[in-house]
Amino acid sequence: MGLGGCIILIAVGAILTFATDWDMEGVNLDLVGVIFMIVGLIGVTVFSSIYRRRRVVVPPSAGVVDDPAAHQRRDGYNGGYGV
Repeated sequence: MGLGGCIILIAVGAILTFATDWDMEGVNLDLVGVIFMIVGLIGVTVFSSIYRRRRVVVPPSAGVVDDPAAHQRRDGYNGGYGV
């Protein structure tokens, strides 16, 4: 589950907990909302810790210097592209 899924879980949990007054027999929607919010928060923390660990800083590479004289052979043959 990505970061977006975790944020959606938190939002749905908050809606179920704070914005609804439905009564379902055998289901406590306030508790379901709190569980969704807790699972979403755990997901956000796990995602951010994995992302932080995976992030690698790569130093910039040196520029490539192309010397055409290095590609010529001593007998003057340039691979068929002229003398």
